[in-house]
Parts: sequence; C-alpha cells; structure tokens
Amino acid sequence: MTDLSLMMEQALARRISKEEALFLYKNAELAALGCLAHARRMAMHSTPIVTYIIDRNINYTNICISGCKFCAYYAAPSSECQGHSKQRPFLLSKEELAQKIRETLKLEGRQILLQGGLHPDLPLSYYEDMLSFIKREFPEIHCHAFSPPEIVHLAKLSQLDIQTVLKRLISAGLDSIPGGGAEILVDRVRERIAPRKATAREWLEVMETAHGLGLKTTATMMFGHIETLEERMEHLQVLRDLQDRTHGFTAFIPWTFQPQNTALDVQPATAHEYLRTLAISRLFLDNIPNIQASWVTQGPKMAQISLFFGANDFGSTMIEENVVAAAGVSHRLSEQEIQRLIKNAGFEPRRRRMDYTLL
Repeated sequence: MTDLSLMMEQALARRISKEEALFLYKNAELAALGCLAHARRMAMHSTPIVTYIIDRNINYTNICISGCKFCAYYAAPSSECQGHSKQRPFLLSKEELAQKIRETLKLEGRQILLQGGLHPDLPLSYYEDMLSFIKREFPEIHCHAFSPPEIVHLAKLSQLDIQTVLKRLISAGLDSIPGGGAEILVDRVRERIAPRKATAREWLEVMETAHGLGLKTTATMMFGHIETLEERMEHLQVLRDLQDRTHGFTAFIPWTFQPQNTALDVQPATAHEYLRTLAISRLFLDNIPNIQASWVTQGPKMAQISLFFGANDFGSTMIEENVVAAAGVSHRLSEQEIQRLIKNAGFEPRRRRMDYTLL
C-alpha cells in the first residue's frame, strides 16, 4: 500500500495533521478526495439533508479606512486612504435600514447579516443604537452582525477591551458574529493585502471572547490570492485549535478571491482548486459541524457539485449582496431555485437558523 493510499484510508479513521492535509491536497486525485470528504460529511450528518437560510446582507456603510487590496467595495473617507476603489461613500439611515429589513421579512427572512467598513468616526454608541433600533422595531430579526475586524476597530476607537465591546453590543441586541475578515489567518499575508486590518491574533481573540460570552459564530477563508498552500493549511489549523477550546463555530465557509476591480493582479482560483480546498476543509475541520458551499462565487452548478465534496449547507438566499458583486461576480438565487438545485442533486432541502436548528 502506498503512502497516499494509507493516508487516504486513515483520513476517515483519525484526525489528520496539517502536513498530511497538504500531502492529500497535492497528491490525491480530485474524485477520490471528493469521495473521502463526502464520506466524512455523511458520517457527521447521516440524513441526506442540505440546509439553507433566508437572509439579507446589509452593508450599513462602505466608508472604510482599511483599504484592503482585495476589496472593490470600500469608499475611502479621505484622500489619505484613496486607492483603487471608485465607490461612492454611503451611510444608511435608519429608515433605509428598516426598509431593507421589511423587505426581508416579506420574503420570510428572519436574519440579517449586518456588516460595514471600518468607519473612522462612528462611536460604539452608534452601533448600540443601530442594534437597539432593529430589536425595537423588528424583535423577530436575528442580528448576525459585525465581523471581528469591525469589533477590533471599535475597541481601538473606544479605548476599550474586546470583551467590554462585545458585552455592550450583546446588551444592545447582537445575536451572533459572522466570520468575515478572516481572509488568511497568517500575518505575512494580512500585512500585504490588508495592513490596516485586524491581525490574525486579534481575529481569533474576538472569536474566542465571543464564544466565551455565549455567542455562536461562523468561520471563513478567502483563498486564491497571494497565500501559499502551506498558509491555507495554517489557517485551518488555527481554526481547529480554537474550536477545540470553545466549540463556538457553527460552520466554515471557504470561498475564492474575486480579483476583478481590485488592486490584486492575480489569476482567480479554478473550480478544481475550489473543490480540492473544500474537500480538505471537511476532512481537516473534524470539529466544525457544517461546511457551506459558495454559490455566490462559484455559481449554482459548482455549488451542487460541492455537495459531494464535503458541503452540507447551501448558504443563504442572499436577498442582497454587494461586496462580491463589486468584484464583478453577480449570481442570484431565489429560495425556490436553491430548493430545486438541492433536490436535483439528490438531497432534501431544509431551511435553518444561524445555529443550524431546522425550521
């Protein structure tokens, strides 16, 4: 039996190291890797259910001092931070926010994913007031809000620690935290593509603190830009290590960098590379229960194939999505289309909440 055959056999029987994950990534045939990941998925979720959620991505502002080289959506607040982005700056009013939520409720959505840029002038009280307004006007809405870089930014602006900021946001109505802003959790990469953003350690600190306060969160990885394969595996390692300590991540969502209209001149990752990374993620992250397919970046047909490469969740209907669209990728799917795609792949579609309880 070859080393590859032995490792593939053992990949379902025990926890693999990041070195073994890298070996499998580089050497296993794609179809065989998919079979392994699907077997792990079925071992973790034995029923042929694929979940999805109805929600809306609401960007409350695109004004941002981070100036990330991979972002085509931000608007710089001053000439000091001017870069490649040509977006017009905005800050949603309460009425605009309310209208978007009302539209979400009409489509049976009960969650909003609320994120914005790192605004240099909005105090913590602004975010508390925004959450309080949402909960007062729309008490049935789950606020999945403010990625770790936003939390870190607020802590620095307020001169408060992460825990204090999170406690105040929770009191105002924060229900869970999205895993955005992770990109690659290796500072060599972050210093090159997002030098003003939270460090890897800070991103992980926000998530660990949030889990300790009882919040559930997701985790993400944006890959296919300047990172090495080894750095991708390091990203998976630090997530698995944190999950071992806290068990607070409900899902992992890997997606490919979309280079159009950004300052990074790289070739986009291929579908082959996406499926290979997705499968390795399912095999390596043995303690994160759910893996989400990325139809937003890969399109609906590739998302269907993802269901045989480790994914058990189809993500969100994304009634609104702006950031990926600004990079030139604009897939749209209704709830009916998501259900049809799941059924045509041989699975049963089921709506869920953020914590993956079924509706």
